[in-house]
Amino acid sequence: MATIDITQQTFESTISGNDIVLVDFWAAWCGPCRMFAPTFSKASEAHPDIVFAKVDTEAEPALSAAARITSIPTLMAFREGILVFSQPGAMSASGLEQLITAIKELDMDDVRAKMAEAQAS
Repeated sequence: MATIDITQQTFESTISGNDIVLVDFWAAWCGPCRMFAPTFSKASEAHPDIVFAKVDTEAEPALSAAARITSIPTLMAFREGILVFSQPGAMSASGLEQLITAIKELDMDDVRAKMAEAQAS
């Protein structure tokens, strides 16, 4: 599956409507973003069960602010609508594959239990 562009209007429905979503926050002027783009695109072809989305921070400043993006590229990963990973900086192909494997292997019942525990305290 190719990467898709998402906007402030489509962000929430994309995250909530899919099991795993990786979101790359980027800008055209950003060198590291341009270097990471082919890695992200290649991974999207290798993992058709995951939604690979891109947010142009220049075109979507309100969405970038809401996501607290302070450095680009920033990669966020959502599983079952829950943010499970967020990290600025370009990632290597092997690092991205390791991340994808880790996200697929997450015990989401455990994640939700830990979230509930954290909110209770």
